[in-house]
Amino acid sequence: MSYKEFADRMNSFIHNCPSMFHSVATIASELEAKGFNRLREKDAWNLEAGKGYYTIRNNSSIIAFALPENLTDYHFQMSASHTDSPTFKIKAVPEIDGPSNYIRLNVEAYGGMIDSTWLDRPLTIAGRVLVETENGLENRLLYIDDDILLIPNMPIHFNRQINDGYTFNRQVDLCPMFSCGAMEKGSFDQMVADVLNVNVDAIKGKDLFLVNRQHGLVWGREAEFVSSPKLDDLECAYTTLQGFLESSHENKIDVYCCFDNEEVGSNTKQGAMSTFLADTLHRVNSALGKTDEDYYRAIAASFLVSADNGHAVHPNHPEKTDAVNAVLMNKGPIIKEAANQKYTSDAFSRAVFTKICEKAGVPVQCFANRSDIVGGSTLGNLSNTQVSVHAVDIGLAQLAMHSAFETGGAKDPYYLYQAMKQYYNTNIEIDGADAVSFS
Repeated sequence: MSYKEFADRMNSFIHNCPSMFHSVATIASELEAKGFNRLREKDAWNLEAGKGYYTIRNNSSIIAFALPENLTDYHFQMSASHTDSPTFKIKAVPEIDGPSNYIRLNVEAYGGMIDSTWLDRPLTIAGRVLVETENGLENRLLYIDDDILLIPNMPIHFNRQINDGYTFNRQVDLCPMFSCGAMEKGSFDQMVADVLNVNVDAIKGKDLFLVNRQHGLVWGREAEFVSSPKLDDLECAYTTLQGFLESSHENKIDVYCCFDNEEVGSNTKQGAMSTFLADTLHRVNSALGKTDEDYYRAIAASFLVSADNGHAVHPNHPEKTDAVNAVLMNKGPIIKEAANQKYTSDAFSRAVFTKICEKAGVPVQCFANRSDIVGGSTLGNLSNTQVSVHAVDIGLAQLAMHSAFETGGAKDPYYLYQAMKQYYNTNIEIDGADAVSFS
């Protein structure tokens, strides 16, 4: 497979993930196609050696694991990415009536997006709806595959400061236009009901988000670039998933995690700071007939790759990145490190992941923020509050992070896939922080 074919497949995956709920459903379908079986958190778990399983929390976070045929001394080799991306959430009472015959939607920010990138482009909605049936309440996925919304900019004639650093008021400037007279108040919920083929009064709850309709693409005269909505972090969700699915699982328990709510701090029941991962690992350990002592020994020998994108050198603003710890597109995965521990990487975990990349024949880069610029945090140090293991924060270099349409290097997804396949194919044997061997 060429890097371009892999990037095209990734774009198709992202297109099938218009919300975090769709992301989990799409990942689950790929797992099931490979023979993984779903375990529900409310049920008893019965596990068989050599089989693969997955479990879901809130329909927006998913953890999969593969058991080896023979399990004596064991540890967990894990990866973590996230299902969510910055967007706008539609409020429970969605419509703003007027001015005149307009109907607008009432939205609020989810995460830290670049507001201006959402204006003047076709939008739709996606998420989940809870509907009442004869048997109670049921969850339904919703994606309206049509151009139904747009957030119009002010003309420069009315806003002469638009090019001088204008600050958008999210309650005023960023309300999507839904109708200008053809529909009346109540039409939004009626539309949702029609798409789901239910009565409007059957709708009891909604988690719906704006979606950029533009499809991802590989572009450039030499096909150097890939651009798509939600590259952060579905690029890493896809590449780590493919590495997990295309590897052998021997002498260890391989684990794939994709958490929700990273963009709003991860401190939710399904976020990286929740008990979801710890609960899952404990239950695996118990279902295999292992003791608490076995679990603590396994955790002490385990490793986590936290995969979330980082900032490439910007072509127009190279001064924003560190002079020497700066990363470029199409130069392979990046290892992120920060003295303030916003990233979980240290010398030990850096060395381990660098060795994995060397074994895969994949280039690897070093990333650090400028010392006078505070960077964001990610999944590794947050998940480590619940499951403390050696961990490295990695990602791929991209431009325009948190834009409605982000850009990266077209070769990099294939590089990370190769690295993650090697990671899961390698038995990493850790002795505290003193030594590590690879087999």
